[in-house]
Amino acid sequence: MGIAADIAIIVVAALIGGLIAQRLRQPLILGYILAGVLVGPYTGGITVTEIHDIELLAEIGVALLLFALGIEFSLKELQPVRRIALIGTPIQMILTIALGLGIGRLFGWHWIPSLWFGALIALSSTMVILKTLMSQGQMGTLSSRVMIGMLIVQDLAVVPLLIVLPQLSDLEAGLPLLGLAIVRAAIFLASMIFIGTRLIPRLMMTVARWNSRELFLLAVVAMGLGIGYITYLVGLSFAFGAFVAGMVLSESDHSHQALSDIIPLRDLFGLLFFVSVGMLLDPAFLFANLPVILVVVLLVALGKSLIFGGLTWAFGYGNVMPLAVGLGLFQVGEFSFVLARVGVNANAIDADLYSLVLTVALVTMVLTPFVAQGVTPLYALRNRWFKSEPLETINLPRTGLRNHVVIAGAGRVGQYVARVLLRLNLHFVVIELDQNRIEECKQLGIPTIYGDASHPTVLEVAEITHASLLLITTPPITVTQLIVNNVRRLHPSLHIVARAEGVEQMNLLHQIGVYEVVQPEFEAGLEITRQALLHLDIPAAEIQHFTDSVRQELYAPLYEMHADYRTVAQLQTTQRLLDHTWVSVPTESPVIGHTLQELDIRNRTGATIVAVLNSGNLIPNPNGGYRFQIGDIVGVLGSQQQRTAFQELVKASATPVDA
Repeated sequence: MGIAADIAIIVVAALIGGLIAQRLRQPLILGYILAGVLVGPYTGGITVTEIHDIELLAEIGVALLLFALGIEFSLKELQPVRRIALIGTPIQMILTIALGLGIGRLFGWHWIPSLWFGALIALSSTMVILKTLMSQGQMGTLSSRVMIGMLIVQDLAVVPLLIVLPQLSDLEAGLPLLGLAIVRAAIFLASMIFIGTRLIPRLMMTVARWNSRELFLLAVVAMGLGIGYITYLVGLSFAFGAFVAGMVLSESDHSHQALSDIIPLRDLFGLLFFVSVGMLLDPAFLFANLPVILVVVLLVALGKSLIFGGLTWAFGYGNVMPLAVGLGLFQVGEFSFVLARVGVNANAIDADLYSLVLTVALVTMVLTPFVAQGVTPLYALRNRWFKSEPLETINLPRTGLRNHVVIAGAGRVGQYVARVLLRLNLHFVVIELDQNRIEECKQLGIPTIYGDASHPTVLEVAEITHASLLLITTPPITVTQLIVNNVRRLHPSLHIVARAEGVEQMNLLHQIGVYEVVQPEFEAGLEITRQALLHLDIPAAEIQHFTDSVRQELYAPLYEMHADYRTVAQLQTTQRLLDHTWVSVPTESPVIGHTLQELDIRNRTGATIVAVLNSGNLIPNPNGGYRFQIGDIVGVLGSQQQRTAFQELVKASATPVDA
């Protein structure tokens, strides 16, 4: 059956490996890599035959993963890490290449293979890191943003490495090729910006209007892989093109649906990638060269961890950040396989060095999830031995924080809540990462902590164990989940109010114990519906009954747990039913010249006159002797029917009022 049989073998083996990993509570990628070793060409038994074809399919997995990452990618989220990503990553790669050169010379290799080795280990694994962050619930944290930012720049650096490394023996010929690649990349990015803003949104709108899920999915996949292939044709990375395609699609109104549709394909082809990685491992080579491999793995892991951690600290990220980034990015990445193959074809590295690089890369990939789990205990141990760095705090009360409100996020919603609490003289503190928002809070006099609210250390500085309430105003659900999980460990009984972008997110938050959930889009949509029904002259009582039913159905868990919430909802309903409005008295109105007592407005309409604005003068609670004049603006309190009845009374076409 050829490749069909191979795919069947891989899927079944991956399932078995995934079940074992799940049973052992380890990331699934470890099970996939183990499955690849078992069905690879070096272990005997049931073996995949068309390995090269599987590797080609695995490239689609890399492209789809970066395509999905591009859809989720937000330049705003990476704003806080742009300096370390754009400046720190090139420095990291130069230092790591120097590390590899030193390791090579230590083992007596020639300088060209040593330089190749340094370039190969300078890259970290985007696939492994993303899967590890997802499985550990760390996506959305500041450390994850730093890692993703640096990984993106590393992936971009693959292109110049592919051009320059084969030309090491003749750099003069390689530099013009590098310049040409830079020009091509700039032209490609400019073209994608134009296409992304002009053509792709129209295309997605057209496909979506046909209401065909198959065509929509096909359009999404064709966009990601098609643009990736175009970048390959112009001499750039296939995976880089897919990432750019995802970024372009993220600006479309259909990005959320595209992401949900592409995830199953991404996971399936990603499975092929990790199994194909496992198939590269030769256990015989591993055991025959075990001492050398262990030494190289140790030197690479320690060296890269120190380089990444040191750069993170040098760029101003303190506390747990250097440890998290250093222990997260120490592995050798999947693009090293591509570079190593180019090195073999260029006769720059021999078969033994190629096998060594592959083995070191696989071993470090396998170790990554285990090492990443050690960040928290190692940081706790560090704090016991050394004095921990204080977090930046602004306007915190000298008396400390007790029975206070903690607000996670100082965006528009967070700042609005903070201003209200500030007016009411209530104790609270805001946790924020964005330096621009920190400055805004500083100017407003808002007590603020600079840090990541999803990290236990920051929560401890916010005295979360002594807080009375936590408000999570950040939109990303992954960040909210991580904050809730850490808060539940520190303060299990704390009341938490969070925001959700839809019913699915709301149900997810309910599952982890958050019942105070607000949906801004739902509330806005419900209010727009109410206003539309009022405009269509639907009776106010009927409208209110409808909106209350919808709201109660959605917020049922809140009503069940808190009787006070039902009371607040009922008060809001009463306020809507007894709303007030301002009515202008027309020039020819029959009420002009008559007093409130003569008109008997209360008995005739049921409405109450609460104020009159006359020639710029406000008359609150006018008495019965007030006589209406031309240009009066009357404040009327009552139900919709009562206010409508008053408006009919003052119309110029109304029946004249008897004096």
